[in-house]
This record gives sequence, C-alpha cells and structure tokens, in this order.
Amino acid sequence: MSNGSKVYIETYGCSASYSDSEICAGQLTQEGYSIVDDPNDSDINIIVTCTVKTATANRMSYRIKKLSENDSPLIVAGCMPKTQAKDIKKINPKASLMGPDSIDKISTIVNSTLRGNQVIELKTSTKPKVLLPKIRINPVIDIVEIGTGCLSSCTFCQVKIAKGTLISYPPNVIVDQIKNATDEGCQEIWLTSTDNGCYGMDMMMDLADLLESIVNIPNNFLLRVGMMNPMHTKKKFNKLFNMFDHDKIYKFLHIPVQSGNNRVLKSMLRGHSVEDFIKMSFNFRNKFPLSSIATDIIVGYPTESEEEFHDTVDLIKYIEPDVVNLSKYGARPGTKAIEMEQVPNSVINERSKLLTSIIKEISLKHNQQWRGWNGKCLVNEKGKVKGTMIGRNFAYKPIVLDDSDVILGKIYDVQVTNVHSTYLSAKICE
Repeated sequence: MSNGSKVYIETYGCSASYSDSEICAGQLTQEGYSIVDDPNDSDINIIVTCTVKTATANRMSYRIKKLSENDSPLIVAGCMPKTQAKDIKKINPKASLMGPDSIDKISTIVNSTLRGNQVIELKTSTKPKVLLPKIRINPVIDIVEIGTGCLSSCTFCQVKIAKGTLISYPPNVIVDQIKNATDEGCQEIWLTSTDNGCYGMDMMMDLADLLESIVNIPNNFLLRVGMMNPMHTKKKFNKLFNMFDHDKIYKFLHIPVQSGNNRVLKSMLRGHSVEDFIKMSFNFRNKFPLSSIATDIIVGYPTESEEEFHDTVDLIKYIEPDVVNLSKYGARPGTKAIEMEQVPNSVINERSKLLTSIIKEISLKHNQQWRGWNGKCLVNEKGKVKGTMIGRNFAYKPIVLDDSDVILGKIYDVQVTNVHSTYLSAKICE
C-alpha cells in the first residue's frame, strides 16, 4: 500500500498524454498516494513522455536525466518506453517503464518501484481508458480517449510503433464517461485518440455514429473533435460534417495534410491527396462559413525538393487554414523515413522560417473577419498573463478576456475588440 507516499507527475505531448496523466493521478489518489507539484518533494517521480518530434524526444531525454538526479525512483510512461527504451536505459538503467496501454496498472507499478523493484510493463491492452478515476488538470474540460492506435503506416511517425493498430473503445462506455463528466460540472469535452478519423472501423461503425450518441446526452456541454487523418475522414465526410451541424459541436476541423505535394504524400504513405484535403476544407467552410480549420505540415521531409516545398506554401496560401501546426522533419528511430535521403538541416530551417511568417500573416488576415463580432464564449482556461482568462466561441477561436471577475466554466456574451495572429481580444457585454 501507499503509506501516504508522495508522487510527482510531469506530462508532455498530445491531449491523450494529458488524459493518461489525469488517470494516473486519479488512480493513485484513490490508493492513498498524494500528488505533489515538486519533484524534490516526492517519494517517486513519473514522467509521461512524447516522442513525436526529435526536439521533443531530446527534451524527454533531458528531463529523464534531471528527474534521475535526485534520489527518488522514476517511472517513465507514455510513448518513449515503447519507441526508445534503450535510450531511457542509458540515462537511468533503474527506471521502471510503462507503455501507454498499461495506465490501469499504475498503482501496482508505483508500489513495486517504491520497493526497489524495476517494472517493465509494455504490453498492448484492449481495456478502454475510460470510466477510470481521474483528477482533471482543468476542472472544466474532460479529455476522453475514444480509442488507441491507428490504421495508417506513415513513414515518418513513431506513434504506430508505440500504440499499434486501431482499438476503438465501445461507444456506450464513452457516452457513460461524458455523462459522468458533465454531471460533475465539465463544460467542454475533448475527443482524442491517435486518429479520430478511423474510429469505429474495427467494429462496423464510424465517428459520425459516435457523435450522434454523444450529442444526445441531455446535459449542456461543448464538444471538440480532435485530429482526424484525411485518409479516413475523406471516406464519409458528408455524413460526418452533417453531425457538426449540432450546436454542441465546435465548428473546428483538424485534418493534417502534412504536405502540399502528391509525390511527397505518396512517399509518406499518407493515403490521401492534396485534392482530398482541398475538397474537405472547402466543403467544411461552405457549410460553416465562420469555422476554424487546423492542419499540420512537415517541412524538409526526406527527398522534398524546393519545388515540392513551394507546393506546400501555395496550398497554405490557397486554403488559408486558421491554425497550422508546423514541424521541421526530424528522423525518428524505427521509422521508414530514417532510411531515405535526408534534406540538410540548414535547408529545413530556411523553409520553416519562410512558412512560419506566411502562416502568421494568413492567421492574422483570417482573424480580421472576427473584429466586432458579438456572441457567446465559454471560459475554459486561465490566461498566461495575470488577470486574464481565455474563452472559446462556437468556432473554437481563443478569446482573451481582461477581467479578473470572469469565472472559469461560465458562458459570457462578448464583443471582439481586437485581433491578433493566434487569438482574439474581447470585452464582456453588459
């Protein structure tokens, strides 16, 4: 048992990582452990890792090294134990390792590690990561994992190595989780997984069917549908986009195109074309004119020529996405792309710099259409600047409110007073 031992948890990566960390905290608290905010004040440290980018993986190595410097035992969780176990062992040979599918065993792993026994728990599990006790990082938001693994085989990606093939969680348990969370006062639900676009393809249903069950939950809440790969989304996008019509669903579409050139997409094994991405983007914008489209881009993918890079620039200028998550390509261990001819780092840096400035201009231009907008906004997080709060409108646009009396989780009528490239500023209407 815990004997009231103190646990420190540090988290990196996608919303699924943060959900895992919340579940770890919930289960450990239930077993009598206490969660602390300082690794120097703990009896055991846990780091939930991400290795999707080279820069992130380097940061993980640095943090593992730092957390290994004090006398507390360490558990390395998340994707890194499945993708780079040897690297972890080099830094800390005694660290216990826990894969992303072993989260329900956290109490046992902590208990054993505290007793001086190293635990390696990397098996794949089909047990849904829902309806488990959790301590939410943000009391207003419930992060709901709807499945794990994916059906893609992208040449640059380590996540498939870490999480394997698709396992969709049953819709009834997902609905129960959301019902419970909204009963407890959550105002916003994030649907997350390795790829929401392929949800249900392993059990004769699809994401639109799941959304239909969720919006029928009687409580009031807003739903953010997380990343969907175009490869699967393109198959049933009309059915899916019709579900977005519902008032409970944010008009926010995250479909990562990764490149604006079809040869590069084919080399990446992305399973979609530039034309697929254009078609879905235009259909979504036509259906919901004031909506948000987010995408991901990799610059400097192996063999990407200057001309092919400029195809990506042209695509971004043509579609004008609201959000572009830009990554410089970095070779990830175990992936197919690591064996290809690499683009020099100096070239990658130049391309990234150029595209970053274009993205900033486009975002600012796009946000101008919100100037003077009046409407409702759900306050869902504290701002980075003291005395500010951040809310979201129906298109999931971040709106900064300068008002210390604003209450987290409340809906306000606001008017947008100023626009910036990454957010809107607004005042509360009396």
